[in-house]
Amino acid sequence: MFRNAATMLLLCTLRAFSQTNPTANQSTGQSALTQQELQMLTVMPMPHEVRLGTGKFRLVSTATVYISGNGHSRIYGAASRFIRNLSDRTGLNFMTEGYVTPNDTNKSAPLQIICRRAGKVVLGEDESYSLKITPQQVQIIAETDIGALRALSSLLQLTAADDEGYYFPVLTMNDKPRFPWRGLLLDVSRHFYSVDVVKKQLDLLSLVKINVLHLHLTDDQGFRIESKTYPKLHELGSDGQYFSQTEMKDLIRYADERGIRIVPEFDLPGHSTSWYIGYPEFSSGTGATFGGPYQIDRKWGRGSPVMNPIKEEVYQFLDVFFKEMSELFPDEYIHIGGDENNGLQWALNPEIQAFMRANALPTKEALQNYFNKRLSAIITKHGKKVMGWDEIFVEGVPKSIVIQSWQGKEALYKAARQGYTTLLSSGYYLDIHEPTDKHYLNEPLPDSVKLSADERKFVLGGEACMWSEYVNAGNVDSRIWPRMAAIAERFWSPASVRDVDDMYRRLDHISSWLEQLGSTHETNVPLMLRRLSGVHEDITPLKTFTDVLETVKEYKRGQIIRFTYSSFYPLTGIADVARPDSRIARQFRSVTGKYLNALKELKESKVSGKNSLLDSSKITLVETQREVLVHWLRLWKGNHEKVQPIIRKNPRLAEIEEHSLALSLASQLGLEAIDRLERGVAVTPQWKYIASLILERAKQPRAQTDIMVLPAIEQLVKAVK
Repeated sequence: MFRNAATMLLLCTLRAFSQTNPTANQSTGQSALTQQELQMLTVMPMPHEVRLGTGKFRLVSTATVYISGNGHSRIYGAASRFIRNLSDRTGLNFMTEGYVTPNDTNKSAPLQIICRRAGKVVLGEDESYSLKITPQQVQIIAETDIGALRALSSLLQLTAADDEGYYFPVLTMNDKPRFPWRGLLLDVSRHFYSVDVVKKQLDLLSLVKINVLHLHLTDDQGFRIESKTYPKLHELGSDGQYFSQTEMKDLIRYADERGIRIVPEFDLPGHSTSWYIGYPEFSSGTGATFGGPYQIDRKWGRGSPVMNPIKEEVYQFLDVFFKEMSELFPDEYIHIGGDENNGLQWALNPEIQAFMRANALPTKEALQNYFNKRLSAIITKHGKKVMGWDEIFVEGVPKSIVIQSWQGKEALYKAARQGYTTLLSSGYYLDIHEPTDKHYLNEPLPDSVKLSADERKFVLGGEACMWSEYVNAGNVDSRIWPRMAAIAERFWSPASVRDVDDMYRRLDHISSWLEQLGSTHETNVPLMLRRLSGVHEDITPLKTFTDVLETVKEYKRGQIIRFTYSSFYPLTGIADVARPDSRIARQFRSVTGKYLNALKELKESKVSGKNSLLDSSKITLVETQREVLVHWLRLWKGNHEKVQPIIRKNPRLAEIEEHSLALSLASQLGLEAIDRLERGVAVTPQWKYIASLILERAKQPRAQTDIMVLPAIEQLVKAVK
């Protein structure tokens, strides 16, 4: 009767809410929510508390907004964007003037927003809210306008429709974030993103209640922020692609309006080649090999250039630079990186080695700690707090430093036990193409972890990381979204919200909202395929094939194209089109499992000789699931013949030909397996052997992608006895 526990919970609370809310009942003339409509009630992140009532708040074009209290002026912009987005979705022309202003004084307006005080876009600000919808009115109450912004994100997602038009369901929602730091790191150094691209990400992040955008501004591949005190940093280290300070101020303002902090990262002492193109004297290199001149690194990995920690001129330089950046970025935190210093330049520099011996610094880690302490003192002097990656967490590092863990949870918990505030990024690396559910179930604070209540408070939350080695403006949306929405729920919602099936149900819903706000994670797929195949070609067969692919996981792609890859490598191939989490493959795997389970139960019932009353329903279920499986398998089996003409006209697609054939052959195996299962026909050893050869061959990555329906097809094959 119920699809999932979440729906059951909502329905169970329906009765209680109806009894305590006399305005939410059938006597109002409003129609009740149907079971189907309950299933369409999808919000992400899931709120902490939802109570459904009876009835609907009907959306009409005459609806107005009234804002009261002492909120920041950003609430008016947020309400205006909400109205526009609602208009775009419904076609209703709300508020013909298009903007909500303090001059809107209709205290009986159907949409009421009450903000008790002006919020600050800082760590720990109150983001809680209550949302009450009756058939007559929508009311948002929040301590701060930032909480009201989060409420508007939820309200927008509640938009629903029936035969009578658009509506919001009657409900009460009380909500607050689980963690105060919920972020996305965007690497703008390896591949640069324009202001417009970053603004779009801010719009999308706001929808799912993310409150930090961490910009990785410097690395071996580029220095992406204007420095007026040291202009050669951006002039020579960026290929002309950088944010001017005017642009950055505009981005900070734009983020502030959405309740999002911007945290800058300047990676030091390693990952710093771009610093030395204009200022080689600050590097640790010596001699003809390592002493420069330096060039922008076009490859990825752990570069050797590293800042010189024993020169006083370096600290004078950093003092001036971070004073400038501290004045530019209003957030209280500056990230110093600190990761992946291979120590080669330090080991080959005689002066540095002598300094280490004289100061009892036996290892490169000890020397880096010396550097980090001095750099931290500079940043602290300019009124900022320091954060960095795991590698900066060594004995004696100041307790004020925030440790961001990318190497694993144990590093996070070790730091928390010692009283350091921490962030988790391990398990949230979007660039390695893990499926959504793996990120979703990556719990920052599982019940099993041995941390006291006080120690748990040191875990501020987490950040997903979008490293851009294989990502550019063309495919960045499909690499972040919609998976980021699931990660946002892990950071916002209670730890008990873990139903993967329900997460995917709601994720499919929010995907359309993301597209409305400008994401191209779906719409850019046919565009990229047309570019590969030619604008005059029918790309349907190519899309059918691509829809069941995923880019290879973890760091296999770098291993495959190691000798040809550079920052100019065209990210326009099949691997760049394929999604990190194929929806069709996921659905096919689900149907396969249901089919095999139902078929097994039906056969066991017949063997037992008991004619269960449920046999007819089991037969129906088997037939329904089989119909779906056969449809897809026949489509994939015949698709290779349709793809071949496209491949022949486009040499770049030659790399997928064997992959497409493998899918066709594997699909034929799946059809044969279903036929044998239902007829009870045993397979020969020869069939099993040939099937295993076909499947093993099909599992090999090609075009830097994997066929993600193969596990389910293999499941069908193995089920045949």
